[in-house]
Amino acid sequence: MEPGNPIDAAVPAGTREALGRPRAATPGQEVRWRRILCVLFFFSGFPALIYQLVWQRALFRILGVNIESVTIVVTAFMLGLGLGSLAGGLLSRRRGLALLPLLAAIELLTGVFGLVSLDIFDRVGTLVLGLPLAVTAAMTLALVLVPTLLMGATLPVLVGHLAPRSGNVGNSVGLLYYVNTLGAGAACLACAVVLFPFLGMQGAVYVAVGLNIAVAFGALFTYWREGKGLHVSRKRAVNTPTTAPALKFPVVLMLACIGGAISLSYEIFFFRTVSYASGGSAFAFCAILGAFLVGIASGSRQAGEWCDGAIEHGMRRLAGALLKANLAGLLFLPVLAHLQLPNGVLLGALLLMVYLVARSWGSLLPCLAHWGVAADGHAGMRTALLYLANIVGSAAGSVVTGFVLMEHMGLVSIAVVLVGAGVACSLLLDACLPLPSRLKRWHGGAACATGVLAMVALPPLSGTVLETLLWKGAPEARGPFVQVIENRSGIITVDQEGTVYGGGMYDGRFNVDLVHDTNGILRPYALNLFHPHPRDVLMIGLSSGSWAQVIANNPEVRSLTIVEINPGYVELLARNPEVASVLRNPKVTIVVDDGRRWLRLHPERRFDAIVSNTTWHFRANATNLLSVEFLRLADHHLKRSGILYYNTTDSERAQRTACLAFPYGARFSNHMVVSRAPLAWDFEHWRRTLEAYRIDGRPILDPSRQQGRVLTDTLNAVWRSIEQGGGSGSVDAMEACPRILARTAGLTPITDDNMGTEWRQPLRLD
Repeated sequence: MEPGNPIDAAVPAGTREALGRPRAATPGQEVRWRRILCVLFFFSGFPALIYQLVWQRALFRILGVNIESVTIVVTAFMLGLGLGSLAGGLLSRRRGLALLPLLAAIELLTGVFGLVSLDIFDRVGTLVLGLPLAVTAAMTLALVLVPTLLMGATLPVLVGHLAPRSGNVGNSVGLLYYVNTLGAGAACLACAVVLFPFLGMQGAVYVAVGLNIAVAFGALFTYWREGKGLHVSRKRAVNTPTTAPALKFPVVLMLACIGGAISLSYEIFFFRTVSYASGGSAFAFCAILGAFLVGIASGSRQAGEWCDGAIEHGMRRLAGALLKANLAGLLFLPVLAHLQLPNGVLLGALLLMVYLVARSWGSLLPCLAHWGVAADGHAGMRTALLYLANIVGSAAGSVVTGFVLMEHMGLVSIAVVLVGAGVACSLLLDACLPLPSRLKRWHGGAACATGVLAMVALPPLSGTVLETLLWKGAPEARGPFVQVIENRSGIITVDQEGTVYGGGMYDGRFNVDLVHDTNGILRPYALNLFHPHPRDVLMIGLSSGSWAQVIANNPEVRSLTIVEINPGYVELLARNPEVASVLRNPKVTIVVDDGRRWLRLHPERRFDAIVSNTTWHFRANATNLLSVEFLRLADHHLKRSGILYYNTTDSERAQRTACLAFPYGARFSNHMVVSRAPLAWDFEHWRRTLEAYRIDGRPILDPSRQQGRVLTDTLNAVWRSIEQGGGSGSVDAMEACPRILARTAGLTPITDDNMGTEWRQPLRLD
């Protein structure tokens, strides 16, 4: 899991208790004070979300983009927030604590850490490479502990400040949760449209630091202007009514934990769906995260308004909201399966449905706070415990959904489980709420009916959802998939023509036939054209296995190490006879790992050739295998005359980056071949190698046959282009680096920091 979380994005750094001198505030001052806190808390949400997105990206680059690393990072964020909530609860009990100066200190401390955070992550990340998973998780938590502690402390302290004034915990939690999460959702949009496309990671961090400083100075200025004279009593305001909590606190904690687990599980489920539908677009991921956060914010504000009215009214509304959430979860995949929409419209429909589900679940926490926490001096601490329970549930949900459900279930089955869990939560809530028996029976019947429909109707109604999300009504749709593999690393599908799609994008075909070249299979066969004796080869990415089959059967190759992040491709190879023998080839070693991480873990390994038939340059995290930093890492693993041979998917920036990183190189088809030594270009040796090729005992080239002669003529045409120094433009079969550099003058090389075209391509900037 593309993997972000509504809770950790919604509780950024900043705002605290304003306890001053003994003059009581007037009603006008109270209103103004409340507005000031909301404004500050809204803008403190911006840097927190920016940090989260940047830090997650940085940690994934270090630890790998597999599901284990994603879960470690998300869980570390949540645990830090949970510990911070306890710290905030303790702070909320302190008398005489000045809120705004404390806010300023927290914002400044967060900004200082943010300023040096990327460098710290790089240094510490290098130290944890290769360590056991538990040690890696502990180090990751240590990396993000300081800022997440500050972020997590915010909500309990603010609730401890506002609840005694208003006598309404639910309204206080709902309002604060609303403004902070809304700020985080707005930051998602800002990151996707402005910060990441134009400023990159470090530039985005500088913006976040600037916002930290602005909020800090705003808090200090406000404190200087009017905060000193405001006195906060630990007692309730004189005219504020109070009631005993309607629910027992242990019950509230249990419901908060369950609600957090379901909410985050839905978020992971949505990310998986949208990632597949968009082909792994980073922009779509950010849009969905923003929609989820805005939905949570809207639900929180709505719940705060319910808490202002009669308690039975609010309980009815919450029970109804959870029923709507379960109904939306039930309809999510069936609606998508029957909506053949183009990309933009489909993304809009997804965003709307995500918003509706998140809005319903977002109303749960403020209502639980209102019904289970008394509006007294202990409100902050109890809110901290409530928030901690919610985070513990969220962490459990991420582990169970990301590790267990997605490993053993498909998208449709997970939807059934989530609706069932939501129904169980609704029934439990109804059982605990003091509502009339007739209303409980109605809610219980509706919830059970939704659960039955989920089990009986959801699977058949969603049977074609993967095909619909991939084809989106295009005329070239090829009917039902013949093979589908779903695991925690992604979704792999194969259509009726043998085309493989990884995560909703074209990922090759099952074909090793040079004569009927339907997948550009000439490119792996051309390895000996650039290096006469590629004895030891590393291949990053397995895909359909066609490239692996070709390289493993190269007469010059004695060892082929394949690093593949998704073990589902190994299962896919075993199912297809044309490539299955590569799994039994004694030359071949397959390792399941992130390619970049594996290279860093094995600095001693050297290869004659590193081959990377990488995915599309604009997909999320594709930069990790295209950036200057990766090229330097690969260069370290090449032997003296070794070559790096990788797919640029026709990205001019990727081609320019390659030519700037190595002294010798050329484009061959849509691949770049680069080296520290002059390229061999030994056409005769290449032709002899092709004639000696055998795959499963069959020759791949027979010049005595008509088709073989046609292929030989084609190869000769390629060679003549090479002899002439390549063509004059990007449409030619071969193009030397000097001409590439001239053609791409003015383009910025791809770096880890600027993230290539991942964020610029959806905006049509590249």
